[in-house]
Amino acid sequence: MPKVIKNVGCPYCGSSCDDLEITVSDDGKQILDVANACAIGNEIFHHATKPGRIKLPRLRQPDGTHKDISYEEAIDRVAKMMIAAKKPLIYGFGSTNCEAMSACARLAEKTGSVLDNCASICHGPSFLAIFDNGYPSCTLGEVKNRADVVVYWGSNAAHAHPRHMSRYSLFPRGFFTNKGYMARKCIVIDPRFTDTAKAADIHLMVQQGHDYELFDAFRTVLRGETIPEVVAGIEREKILEAVEIMKNARFGAVFYGMGLCHSDGRNHNVDIAISLTRDLNEFTKWTIMAMRGHYNIAGPGQVWSWQFGFPYCIDLTKDIVHMNPGETSSIDLAMRGDVDFFMNIGTDAGAHFPIPAVKALRKHPFVTIDPNINMASEISDLHIPVAVVGVETGGVVYRMDNVPIQFKQVIEPPEGVITDEILFDRIYKRVCELTGTTSDWSVAHNSPEGTAAE
Repeated sequence: MPKVIKNVGCPYCGSSCDDLEITVSDDGKQILDVANACAIGNEIFHHATKPGRIKLPRLRQPDGTHKDISYEEAIDRVAKMMIAAKKPLIYGFGSTNCEAMSACARLAEKTGSVLDNCASICHGPSFLAIFDNGYPSCTLGEVKNRADVVVYWGSNAAHAHPRHMSRYSLFPRGFFTNKGYMARKCIVIDPRFTDTAKAADIHLMVQQGHDYELFDAFRTVLRGETIPEVVAGIEREKILEAVEIMKNARFGAVFYGMGLCHSDGRNHNVDIAISLTRDLNEFTKWTIMAMRGHYNIAGPGQVWSWQFGFPYCIDLTKDIVHMNPGETSSIDLAMRGDVDFFMNIGTDAGAHFPIPAVKALRKHPFVTIDPNINMASEISDLHIPVAVVGVETGGVVYRMDNVPIQFKQVIEPPEGVITDEILFDRIYKRVCELTGTTSDWSVAHNSPEGTAAE
């Protein structure tokens, strides 16, 4: 008889919804139904058991075709490639669990690699701004239960995070917001009239690349000063109206996305957004939160900050761990030709990296570790399939508000397919065997004396 597994986490976006109900066949091998998920989350669960799943590592042949090899051979090849490399680069981690991130960090330290994640080309500017200006944030539960004004700035949640508005921000009835959408105000700042903007009370169609000017105008109005008749393509009256709503909120939340991180200003846009939030707290209670993309892209920042003291762009090639975006970030390393081995994990660098960077990386051994076929896997020298986190294996995941959630395993992976964590542990042990070194993980170079790195 089929069984229903409740409170399952969704391995899609940074909302990391954990209220899914999955109906599984009585043999535990087939997913029959997915309840409460968005369309994309639904497809992820069903895709895991569709025909054509890759179940063995694939090695590229000289003629461009792929040959199936054993996991033992794949592990041996990766270990030897990493040992031979002078500066390996390990990138990705948007779609895996924290246990795998920790295991791979151990491998990166052993092989003297650069360890980076999707934030390098995504919310890296947010990290830089937070380092400078702090982060007056909260949990998504507090937004649901308290916020009566919600601002989406440079984010189209309706498409990028399909259940964010219905589960956390605009529509749900919370403890202090029991009227839901009827008692909330929504402001959307975006140069496009998005589906998120359709749900807003006010849509400010900011001029592309002029977000900083608009933030500055908001702060100026809050301080009682006058502003020009038009700022960043927005009329003064509309700015005054939006600021008045924000000042009179009981509890407000700003959610910002790639519109700030990938337009002119980048980390300075996020910096002034944080400053605006601080200014608003002179009048009432406001928080701010980054709309993180993948379901566990917040994970590396938590795991590696604890292990090494840095969230991304971590250079482990020298005696002292350091981070310097622009020097140790993946794209910059690739464009300068500094790395001679590339491992793409739980993401698709082939689709997301600039073409010149991909071409530079393809000059050296290129490995993809991912359950599915994607652009990166198709140009890789070696593609190693693994179990789908949140479907075929569980683990800890950090939601966009940095709240850890324990994801569940709902079905068994295909016979012989291993998890990311097991794969990294086996590569690590093989590296130790080949180099004749101990398999114990030494204390991280920048850990305080007397503290363990594990």
